[in-house]
Amino acid sequence: MMQTRNFLVLAALPALLAGTSALAQLNGTAVVRKTGANTVNWPTYNADLAGSRYLPLDQVNADNFKDLEIAWRFKTDMFGSRPEYKLEGTPLAVDGIVYATAGTRRAVVALNAVTGELLWSFSLHEGKRSAESPRALSGRGLSYWSDGNKRRILYTTIGYRLVSLDADTGQPDPEFGENGIVDLKKNWDQEIKDLETGEAGVHSAPAISGNTIIIGAAFREGFTPVNHNNTKGYVRAFDVRTGKRLWTFHTIPKPGEFGYDTWLNNSADVTGNAGVWTQVSIDPDLNLAYLNVESPTSDFFGGQRPGPGLFGNSLVAVDLTTGQRKWHYQLIHHEIWDLDNSSAPLLMDVTVGGKPRKVVGVPSKQGFFYVFDRATGKPVWPINEVKVMQGNVPGEWYSPTQPIPTRPVAYARNGFSENDLIDFTPELRAKAREVVKRYQLGGVYTPPIVSTKDKLGVINNWAQGGTNWPGGSFDPETGVAYVYACGACISSTGLQPGPRGMTNLDFVVGVDGQPVSMIRGPGEGAGADSPAPPPAAGGGANIPRLAVDGLPLVKPPYGAINAIDVNKGEIKWQVAHGETPDFVRNNPALKGMTIPRTGQSTYQIGTLVTKTLVIAGENQVTTTPDRPRGAMLRAYDKKTGKEMGAVFMPGPQSGSPMTYSVNGKQYVVVATSGGTSSGEYVAYTLPNTK
Repeated sequence: MMQTRNFLVLAALPALLAGTSALAQLNGTAVVRKTGANTVNWPTYNADLAGSRYLPLDQVNADNFKDLEIAWRFKTDMFGSRPEYKLEGTPLAVDGIVYATAGTRRAVVALNAVTGELLWSFSLHEGKRSAESPRALSGRGLSYWSDGNKRRILYTTIGYRLVSLDADTGQPDPEFGENGIVDLKKNWDQEIKDLETGEAGVHSAPAISGNTIIIGAAFREGFTPVNHNNTKGYVRAFDVRTGKRLWTFHTIPKPGEFGYDTWLNNSADVTGNAGVWTQVSIDPDLNLAYLNVESPTSDFFGGQRPGPGLFGNSLVAVDLTTGQRKWHYQLIHHEIWDLDNSSAPLLMDVTVGGKPRKVVGVPSKQGFFYVFDRATGKPVWPINEVKVMQGNVPGEWYSPTQPIPTRPVAYARNGFSENDLIDFTPELRAKAREVVKRYQLGGVYTPPIVSTKDKLGVINNWAQGGTNWPGGSFDPETGVAYVYACGACISSTGLQPGPRGMTNLDFVVGVDGQPVSMIRGPGEGAGADSPAPPPAAGGGANIPRLAVDGLPLVKPPYGAINAIDVNKGEIKWQVAHGETPDFVRNNPALKGMTIPRTGQSTYQIGTLVTKTLVIAGENQVTTTPDRPRGAMLRAYDKKTGKEMGAVFMPGPQSGSPMTYSVNGKQYVVVATSGGTSSGEYVAYTLPNTK
């Protein structure tokens, strides 16, 4: 039966190809690529393996950014059973062709980089396997590989398959895996008993260096897993030509392996997750891949996994050839805050104390920017083990200390206290104090509590604060990193006993006797082959809204871009990013007041760096007198943070921007979606001059 299922899936592949050049697809001939010497590519998700999101293009600059016009728009509605409202992709651009993921089917599309014309498309219909996937929709990107002769596009499907496509035709590579596909739920050093429902997936793009492709794993978003002994997030490498597995790194060690003894009571045997769901960065010269490992099961209770728990919440450098650990650093011991490592490590060459240093920088949800020597893992500046508050949740294990960097200082809101409360007026401040009386406040590592009528939970910026999956960018010429952080992404977290039959965890997220049932992020677990989910209830079941008169409980900035000089370990500048939201500017409680730009609260803003600019879009739609209702794509002087121009976007930014040049003409592309706007890639360029 298993062979029959695979045969049916694979035999259907030719019918899944669609595009504007059927002759090229059927005959396997190449799409013609006529590009000039001034064509500059964006060949990987982050522009390069170092994670810079940087290209030294300057045709678009401070003087003319405001003059950008839309060159083309590509709507993704038809690539699935319904429109997608969570398009998080960053395209690639190679030799005049843009490659991107699209739609609820997670199709791959190849577009003319100048006109946006569809050249070919590919998608895989995975039925129940897609509908049950923990990581649905179009994902965040794909990868390109070439040996100078063959050209391939590689990506992971919703159902957790790795696919290799001919970059010129969209046809699966018959020499890769089985008819172009490797089933990632197999050959994983653990058994997935049901390939359709077994929990595993990934949103991120594969990482490729030489002939090695690295794949991580992700699991269901949310606070209440069914089973603490979930799938383990082992990381694997495959041969990019054949699909053969090369090595596996056990993010949760097996008996006898390094780190196993950090899981007390042999809890490594019965714990899952600890995947690498974000981008992997690679240093080919050191032959090292940098794995930013997330937390083990579950997000807010770890009593069934006592001990520090390597390699959860660790940055791990592994040998690219063998997968052997070279060094690691655990950023959080025994994580119980949903502060999982969330973004690509930044591999930077800087000058520290007058000496050149090869470092790796890690932005975080905590608002800490960790900096290590990327060959040895030694912190560039001291990271001290600091005593932290101990909790009293029955059965929980608490680490007595947590690593706190001394430099740079935290670049984002780090914990929550009365000093963070809204202060537009004394009246609003007083109301905010009343709201927080039923909560516990504290620093970043204040432990969760059991929810009661007196104390509903802990208010903090754990799950979506600081820097999330878009990560940062950096200028390799100056050693300055640019990182967006959310300052108003706060939530309240309390714990309740896990209901039998729903989960085998002792405690789950809940409020005053009412456990919150299975919580998913927007669109998660809702693939192209499943019905659209109902709208999520605001704030979750029985969780009071953390607001005052319709305003955020915290004072601005609600979101900011931060420039961090990694040569000095100092914050160079910070700027509130995004127009003040309508619900703030037009709030009756603020009538007659002049409110400086607050920035916008979101966890999904990525930045692009060019020769002179830092570019990022807004994630919320606003109305202002001088333009249509919508969102803006903004450019800042990368030296000072001063805004240099803005252009209108038809929808909010939901994927990180990128840039490329074809025949000397520069383009900037950004994915937009959210609210009433379905997924679309929008390309900007300067108007032609006579």
